[in-house]
Amino acid sequence: MAKRVWFITGISRGLGFALAQVALERGDAVIGTTRSGAAPEGLAMRDLHVLPLDMADAASIEQALASALVLHGRIDVLVNNAGYGLLGSVEAAGEHEVRDIFAVNLFAPLTLIRHALPRMREQGRGHIVNIASVAGIAPAPGSGIYAGTKAALSAISYALAQELAPFGLWVTAVAPGSFRTDFLSSRSALRSGSTIDDYAATSGRAVDGLLSKDGKQAGDPRQAARAILEAVDAEEPPLDLLLGSDALQRARTRLDRFDDDLRQWEDVSRSTDFPTRRPSAA
Repeated sequence: MAKRVWFITGISRGLGFALAQVALERGDAVIGTTRSGAAPEGLAMRDLHVLPLDMADAASIEQALASALVLHGRIDVLVNNAGYGLLGSVEAAGEHEVRDIFAVNLFAPLTLIRHALPRMREQGRGHIVNIASVAGIAPAPGSGIYAGTKAALSAISYALAQELAPFGLWVTAVAPGSFRTDFLSSRSALRSGSTIDDYAATSGRAVDGLLSKDGKQAGDPRQAARAILEAVDAEEPPLDLLLGSDALQRARTRLDRFDDDLRQWEDVSRSTDFPTRRPSAA
């Protein structure tokens, strides 16, 4: 297999760290980003270049991608991994909190994609891997705003995959469940600055339950990284890649509910069309 060049945002910890590590171990080249531009401890390996990147700054995004292209002249796999969570009820989320998380989780990946695609189309090959979340498929109380960023990223991935198919480019939306990273720590998940007592039994209880699982998640980040490499290596990569048994269960439960609503309300759905005119008799 030819050596690939990966561009991975957010390699300082978690899934980004594991993915960079596994790709490097098999002999690929990795251009990773951190806020400081320093290589994280334990990842100072040959064929690794680390660039500074502020995901909330469009100019920083463009500069990082331009520097990456200077290093290797190409990007084979673009992984939009960097992001963070926002916990709390939808109503309690402040306007600036909503704008900030959409800027990092959605608008920053879009900027990277838009600036990487001209080179990828010129190459005639490439793969965009967008790290979404099972929360974008099956949102839970207490993470609705975060889920909205990931649902939007998945929806864009689906449309983009159809647009890029004629050019030989692939898109995969990865939907992880709970993995044993520090995603639930204060470095990766913020709580809304305000709370509303009326939601204590719904979003409040859900957030407390979620945080109690920190460090006990069933998902292994290195196994997730290997699964992503397997998908990228596939002759026909998946459009959707769920990671974790909990992700499968949540997605199936949501799809079952979706299917139930489709069937129960099918007649009402059909009733909204204009009446079909029958051709008049000759």
